[in-house]
Amino acid sequence: MLRELAILILVLAGFASATAAYLAAFHGEAPVKEIVSTAFAATLGMYVGRYIERGLARG
Repeated sequence: MLRELAILILVLAGFASATAAYLAAFHGEAPVKEIVSTAFAATLGMYVGRYIERGLARG
C-alpha cells in the first residue's frame, strides 16, 4: 500500500512538472488548471496501463 502511494505521488509530480515545463516553454504560460488536469489524466492512464499489464501477465 505504501509503495502504491509513493508511486502515485511520484508519477503525479513527474507528469505535473513535465506538463508545466512544456506549457511554459512552448506557450509562455502555465495555467494551474491545465497542469493539474493533464497530470491527473496521465496518472489515471498510467494506472489503467498497469492494471492491464498485470491482467495480461496473469493470463
